[in-house]
Amino acid sequence: MKLMDIFGTLKKDMDFIERQLYRSVEGDEELLNETSLHLLKAGGKRLRPIFVLLGGKFGTYDLERLQYVAVPLELIHSASLVHDDVIDDAGTRRGKPTVKAKWDNKIAMYTGDYIYAKALMLATQLPDPEVHRILSKAMVQMSIGEMEQIRDFFNTGQSVRHYLLRIRRKTALLIAISCQLGAVAAGADARASSLLYRYGYNIGMAFQIRDDLLDLCGTEKSIGKPPGSDMRQGNITLPVIYTLQDPELSGPLLQAIEGIRGADGSEHISEAINIIKSGSGIAQAERLAETFTDKALAALDQLPESKARTHLKEIALFINKRSY
Repeated sequence: MKLMDIFGTLKKDMDFIERQLYRSVEGDEELLNETSLHLLKAGGKRLRPIFVLLGGKFGTYDLERLQYVAVPLELIHSASLVHDDVIDDAGTRRGKPTVKAKWDNKIAMYTGDYIYAKALMLATQLPDPEVHRILSKAMVQMSIGEMEQIRDFFNTGQSVRHYLLRIRRKTALLIAISCQLGAVAAGADARASSLLYRYGYNIGMAFQIRDDLLDLCGTEKSIGKPPGSDMRQGNITLPVIYTLQDPELSGPLLQAIEGIRGADGSEHISEAINIIKSGSGIAQAERLAETFTDKALAALDQLPESKARTHLKEIALFINKRSY
């Protein structure tokens, strides 16, 4: 099932948001236009705008107004990916060459900065200080999360709690405020926006854990990058942390990870993945993802019954079982 199949009723509005995304990065500099559109046109799930629109259904739904939240949030997410690809030295993203691979690191960094700036310019079209406060606070936390990830490259001694705090900042917060800001921009009551934030936070945590699982269990065709890319880049994810806690597997896995750190660690990636798959780390990570999904659904159940609530539930169930 494709994500858009879940809520066909939003297709027209999402097509509008997609067009606005492309228009939002237009400017006088031809190269920046080209590099900015490169990632946007590669596609993506567009989860954050979708969550904004569904959050807006709990208030007075106004697409003209909601675009000034939906488009900036997707731009912020896209800018962070451009920067991530530089840090991770990634050659592909969504099955296409990254900006840094097609051009170079300097062009990619300025492209990310440009997209961030365009996002903030667009958000100012909504004269609501609460929206700007929530958005800027989340961007600060995202930056902290990125710094923590860099600091923790190949840190095999990190705890589960430390990992969860990092993905909260890197991933879950932006999804949480996407749900929340849709409601805030639509004038929904405080209880609804709070419950939507809680839903988004928990589904964001589940989403990232599933992403980390797919990096180990998926195929290059399904995930758009070679399996094991996280370890190759030094990112120690939840299934790896759980496996390192296994006394029988920790030694061989540590040795494989040390090999990955070498000049050419590609041959050790498959070895590390096989070790992880032989233990219970993947099953443990799956259970935690399901726990976060259950918490998201519990928050959702407290909202008034509606088509939007049904769609949010379907998205949660989709994320919990996604294979791409």
